[in-house]
Amino acid sequence: MMKAGCSYQPHLVINEAILAPGGEWTFPSPGWCFMQVGSGAGYWLRPRMYHELATGAALVVSEEKPGAFRASQVAGAVLHFARIIPERLIGLVTLGDQRFLQHAAREDRFAVHYFPPTDPISERFSQLRKERIGDNLLLRVRLLDLFIGSFGEDFGHQQSESADNADAKVRLTKFLEQIVAFELLQMNFSQLVQAMRCTPRHVSRTFQQVMGMSFRDKQAELRLARAQELLATTRSKVLDVALESGYQSVSFLNLMFKRRFGVSPAKWREQLRDNKCSKSRKQSSAAARPPQP
Repeated sequence: MMKAGCSYQPHLVINEAILAPGGEWTFPSPGWCFMQVGSGAGYWLRPRMYHELATGAALVVSEEKPGAFRASQVAGAVLHFARIIPERLIGLVTLGDQRFLQHAAREDRFAVHYFPPTDPISERFSQLRKERIGDNLLLRVRLLDLFIGSFGEDFGHQQSESADNADAKVRLTKFLEQIVAFELLQMNFSQLVQAMRCTPRHVSRTFQQVMGMSFRDKQAELRLARAQELLATTRSKVLDVALESGYQSVSFLNLMFKRRFGVSPAKWREQLRDNKCSKSRKQSSAAARPPQP
């Protein structure tokens, strides 16, 4: 069970980490991380692998390939980074997109992408950071576009190539590539069976093979992700969050949320706000503290 107070982290925002000479930084999971060395230099370290990162170099890494950035012993480094959590993009990406990213996170050729300072990907991130757009829709859209662009042409092609030769798998894979994840919340299993033109048993077995979980479990996962996002980013009443996430009542949302996170939606939101306030006070205190002689 995930700890309620630590189970949610914002994504699609640009953060900064300042490292002393020789200092190390590990990006927080879950999801992917797009990072760039704003100043200084260092190394991205993993077992049997490392990347030397100069000022302006960028790296895209998945949580499935953990590592750490170690700043230069000479002058330290400043890192700028953004997290991307595909499970929260249920209104933007298709289920096929999510499936591709899940597979890509475990493959070395996708899970760690290095971009030198002169690469267009690095230059675009640097420009986006310097524009200081702020935490708004334009920034999130451009960060997502940059992240998807880091995969190049492989992003669109990999999904179709991964489909099995079996006709039902091909049809299901193509179907999932065409709908955004949020649409699955508005669909019942009978509608999926009708779209696949197979028996319910065959569709159920094929969905399990393609997605790695049952249709019902996938819907439950998407509903909870949607509820978390709404609780964290809006002031909507818990009732409205429940209905928007596909639950027919607050009591059912409470039941599923407690089962997954250990606390009610209202308590989870309260703890998240308390954590934000505590972090803000610490940052303000640190900024107001006079420098040591």
